[in-house]
Amino acid sequence: MDKKEIKLKVAEALSQSDVGRGIARLDPQAMEELGIKDGDIIEIEGKKLTAATAASSQSDIGLGIIRIDGYLRKNARASIGEEVTIRKADVKEAEKVVLAPVEQQIIIRGDIRSAFLNRVLVKGDIIVSGIRQQISTGSLFDELLRDFMDISPLGELKLAVVSTKPSGVVKVTEMTNVEIQPQPVDVSKLEGVTNLVDVTYEDIGGLKEEVKKVREMIEIPLKRPELFERLGITPPKGILMYGPPGTGKTLLAKAVANESDAHFIAINGPEIMSKYVGGSEERLREIFEEAEENAPSIIFIDEIDAIAPKREEVTGEVERRIVAQLLTLLDGLKTRGQVMVIGATNRPDALDPALRRPGRFDREIELGVPDKEERKEILEIHTRGMPLADDVDLDELAEITHGFVGADLESLCKEAAMRVLRRVIPEIKVDEEIPKEVLKKMIVTKEDFKNALKDIQPSALREVLVQVPNITYDDIGGLEKAKQELREAVEWPLKYPEKFKEFGIKPPKGILLYGSPGTGKTLLAKAVANESEANFIAVKGPELLSKWVGESEKGVREVFRKARQTAPTIVFFDEIDSIASRRTGSEADSGVTQRVVNQLLTEIDGLEELQDVVVIAATNRPDILDPALLRPGRFDRHVKVEDPDKEARLAIFKVHTRKMPLADDVDLEKLAEMTEGYVGADIEAICREAAMLTLREDMNAKEVPMKNFKEAMRKIKPKSTMVEEQVQYL
Repeated sequence: MDKKEIKLKVAEALSQSDVGRGIARLDPQAMEELGIKDGDIIEIEGKKLTAATAASSQSDIGLGIIRIDGYLRKNARASIGEEVTIRKADVKEAEKVVLAPVEQQIIIRGDIRSAFLNRVLVKGDIIVSGIRQQISTGSLFDELLRDFMDISPLGELKLAVVSTKPSGVVKVTEMTNVEIQPQPVDVSKLEGVTNLVDVTYEDIGGLKEEVKKVREMIEIPLKRPELFERLGITPPKGILMYGPPGTGKTLLAKAVANESDAHFIAINGPEIMSKYVGGSEERLREIFEEAEENAPSIIFIDEIDAIAPKREEVTGEVERRIVAQLLTLLDGLKTRGQVMVIGATNRPDALDPALRRPGRFDREIELGVPDKEERKEILEIHTRGMPLADDVDLDELAEITHGFVGADLESLCKEAAMRVLRRVIPEIKVDEEIPKEVLKKMIVTKEDFKNALKDIQPSALREVLVQVPNITYDDIGGLEKAKQELREAVEWPLKYPEKFKEFGIKPPKGILLYGSPGTGKTLLAKAVANESEANFIAVKGPELLSKWVGESEKGVREVFRKARQTAPTIVFFDEIDSIASRRTGSEADSGVTQRVVNQLLTEIDGLEELQDVVVIAATNRPDILDPALLRPGRFDRHVKVEDPDKEARLAIFKVHTRKMPLADDVDLEKLAEMTEGYVGADIEAICREAAMLTLREDMNAKEVPMKNFKEAMRKIKPKSTMVEEQVQYL
């Protein structure tokens, strides 16, 4: 009697937890038709036969699809969108199974049969370890492999099934003889095995929309060109991917080439340059000829801005000729056939404009900085093979890693793992086996990730990011009104955007903090950045000014460009009066201040909207600021940081004496009364001076007495008195 079989379309695995576990998620209707239930073994036949554990997917009812990860797709020799035949497997008990590593030599110690117990295998399959198992079958696989093999416990190990006895779909039992060859096997020589799976769509976190766009632009023209012929149009010929470094442009190109089974040629921009005249152009022609001969092909040009810059801006003749050659190859008299060109750059504006037109690069896809959900997905991918402690919350990590791109998150996971390694290294002796107890201790904890976060900065902000000091509103005495206004203007829009939408209002764009020197304006800005969990770019006013024409404005543009890329971001301009003073008719400074003010005005409230970017400025001279900056829509809120009253002064004294051992006679209330006219900075100076006086009298003193506070007050005059004294002195 023939077995029931059905044809289903291949789709990618939806959940990261399915990757590497040999799970196939099917449409429940198809399962019913085949007479199978969750946990049954099925055969998947594409160009090759493989087996997987069936599980139902409620979200795919009636769609006629099967969701399998990159490993199963490679084992079945089927790509996304292709049809595979599914039937219930006739599983035999394996007498003998021979496995071999495919990437590295391994040393086997002890009997490792139990590590593969209940594993379903087919000759030619690639199976993977290092992924945390979450189902009963093969749950010991990962742990036991680490115990028995001399491999990195934080990595993945890929094994090829060299042979099985009997042939077909077999299951490893307690009676099976499992043999692992120590030497790596050449997978190309294995029957039915193509190149080893490298990067699949499941290895790309976030970028759902971008992957979809790239697939419809590349896979359909390469696999189904007749569809375009039917519509009477030529298929797209090129895609330009652009975005900040580390967002996954090269990774996406690799995944597309791997999944579409096309001939893949990678050009790393500068490597085609030749010292001979005409050599570079000849290399380009050879690459395109190779691609045409092996069609369907994908040519991937990484860092395309290195070989195709704007011709009017380059001085060298070679670059101009290369650009011209590339243009004719992309869109010359000779048709390209089934050759797709993908370009990647993080500087799209540096490219020659002739490249960026339909027919050459038909579509431009931006790969932006990932949002919270996408960050979580990326973290799941990079922690797939990690032994994580129960206290690690990826949602929480995704929440606090604003502005991190995929490469930063990968680096964060590596750094956290390295901390585990540093902990156990002292327990490992050279030339000795690593004890099992040590291996079991190798677990990445929440604390490891927290410490790693201190070392990893978002790459897009490396040049301008300021490490925000750990200052909270509790560290600032008084200023309750200013704190509340800042909460409303900065934290609320970032934390409750839906409320602003509901009320149909736009959050304020900018806040101007003004008040006497030393009242705590800069301190407030630091606390805001810390409390709102946003990225923080601090710009010290005068440092933007440059002697070169146009450089100062470029500096302002660069600050806002980075802020947009890494939103939510707070941009803090300290001493803004130095770069945005009132524009007058005089040209005393060659007009640079006027141009900087103009640039600031257009950045804050120009044609390009600021999304999740808040500008805070601080000054003690609001009277000399340009009036155009102070209107609603630019600096909407003007927050006066008042000189502290008695209550506020008491709060400031409490903050600065929090960690100070005070004598019993110290009366902070009395001190607050006596310091009329003093601002926060003066009070901090009094506390510091009192402590210094105490140490000067006796290095072994245990507490600071009241008399030293009074002495310090005689030395440190309030700000207003100091100003008067300076005027008299002058």
